[in-house]
Amino acid sequence: MTSPSTTPETPAITLRGLTKNFGKTKVLRGLDVEIQPGTIVGLFGRNGVGKTTLMSILSNQERPTSGEALIFGEPVWENPEALSQICFIRENQKYPDESALKHVLRAAANFYPNWDNELADHIKGRFRLPEGTQIKKYSRGQLSALGILIGLASRAPVTFLDEPYLGLDPTARDMFYDLLIEDVGESPRTIVFSTHVIDEAANLFERVIVLDEGEIVLDMRVEEATESAYNIAGPALAVDELTRGLKVLKVRMLGGLKSATVSGQVTADLAEAASAARLEISPVSLQDLVSALGHREDTSSLEPRGNSTDSNPNRQVKELSR
Repeated sequence: MTSPSTTPETPAITLRGLTKNFGKTKVLRGLDVEIQPGTIVGLFGRNGVGKTTLMSILSNQERPTSGEALIFGEPVWENPEALSQICFIRENQKYPDESALKHVLRAAANFYPNWDNELADHIKGRFRLPEGTQIKKYSRGQLSALGILIGLASRAPVTFLDEPYLGLDPTARDMFYDLLIEDVGESPRTIVFSTHVIDEAANLFERVIVLDEGEIVLDMRVEEATESAYNIAGPALAVDELTRGLKVLKVRMLGGLKSATVSGQVTADLAEAASAARLEISPVSLQDLVSALGHREDTSSLEPRGNSTDSNPNRQVKELSR
């Protein structure tokens, strides 16, 4: 679903040299990204790396210091046409204190041109949201469920979900994932989803973008990302010997044992050497990879693999050192 003035080739989201400073603090540093319509993107990184700031800029709640932020080719800043295409649900979404559920849903229906009342009623029932209770008396989980309801029922062509599941128990989180998959199947749109519970939600994502210190350090399709690194585990000295000269992203110690997350792909020679040293090589999970990129301490880099636009199936991995 796109704006009437766009073509199928117009990216849903475009960043060009985007920067954001708060005083002397550089929060975002020259981001360049294109995301095509209908893509579900996982936006990952440690707290404070700029994820919420980026989503705030793309939803007209923060102004960039420099560069461009475009939705379907249109600048978002003070642009009602672009804003009508966007829904941003924050981690701590605020609602008027005296509002009841019906008031919030009525306001949302008036604001979002693609609002789906039938879907809103369905999600309301699935999460058992109380209708006679003021929103200010909702629990943390109920507030998260309300945010999910608005984010999905808005049917906004570009939807940002910032930690949308906080306070939800595992059953409710699974319900959210099922609702998201089902709804995007019926109404494809671009969703940027920030979460720290990465492995639990990994099957939702087509593409992963990792921020660290305000820069993009990984931008790939999910399957390529998890193939871009691996783990080696065993006695610490043997792991050190085998990984000498390799691009180690993160190490974990437990007594005399060590596990190293290494950038690259496993070669036949490496597999043979690991077997001879009785070391275990295993695939890296998306959670492990994101964690490793957030803990990097060396000057190694992942190998570039194409550019950062959806026109090329290979996603670029930015240099890990600056």
